[in-house]
Amino acid sequence: ALMAQGAGGVAKAPTLTVAVLTKNEATRIDACLRSAAWADQLIVIDSGSTDATVERARAAGAEVFVYPDWQGFAVQRTRQLQHVRCDYVFFLDADEVMSPAFRQELEGVVRSGSPAVWQVRWRMVAFGQELRFFRALSKVERLFRRDQIQGWTGVVHEEAVLRDAAVPRRLLGTPLLHHSRETVRGSLEKMTQYAMLGAAKRAAAGQRGGVLRGLASGSAMFFRLYVVRLGFLCGGAGFLYCLFVALEAFFRYAALHYDRETLSESVGR
Repeated sequence: ALMAQGAGGVAKAPTLTVAVLTKNEATRIDACLRSAAWADQLIVIDSGSTDATVERARAAGAEVFVYPDWQGFAVQRTRQLQHVRCDYVFFLDADEVMSPAFRQELEGVVRSGSPAVWQVRWRMVAFGQELRFFRALSKVERLFRRDQIQGWTGVVHEEAVLRDAAVPRRLLGTPLLHHSRETVRGSLEKMTQYAMLGAAKRAAAGQRGGVLRGLASGSAMFFRLYVVRLGFLCGGAGFLYCLFVALEAFFRYAALHYDRETLSESVGR
């Protein structure tokens, strides 16, 4: 367990940094940072917002650092690490909110000093509606000991580079509230970014694209989300959510074939 020595040899409880990436998140950043204001350090790495994101983040008490030269999610997350001063770092997205129950569980984990990597699950909110019946089964790694994490790799769905890859993985029991898609326009923009980044990642790996591959991938994704994960029980918002994720899968392979020569790993929204 991690327990630093404070002044006079008194054991000092481990500390927590919450780190957030932003670009033009003025409408969501207040709720996000307010939910994490209890952390020992709150930092925001901004990618060149043209709205009031930076001002609002500073007003919420965050330390804000602006890096407008977008080179991908992994580069920005690695830059976050340069500013972390605490024993643990939790990577929170601007469209996520910590509930009081989530905070309580997270505080307990940090106090324990565990060397594990902690994963989170989501409670999905899309188009103003919580998808209460949707089974969001994917888990993402978000909480790390600072002395364990070296950086990030990958242009999209980035992964942490750890000093010890065999470190145990554990799951936080309380889900994180995730406002995944709020508007159709924003969803179209996000779909474009993620589809093109996904295509660039597959091109670098030597994979082949095409319409048929895209149809197979998109159809399988829609069936998995809408039927297996019960998106069909979540009304119009559930249908739209599943459709956008499936379309991203389709266009990823279409772009891999038709846009192959112009694909880039520095796609912004």
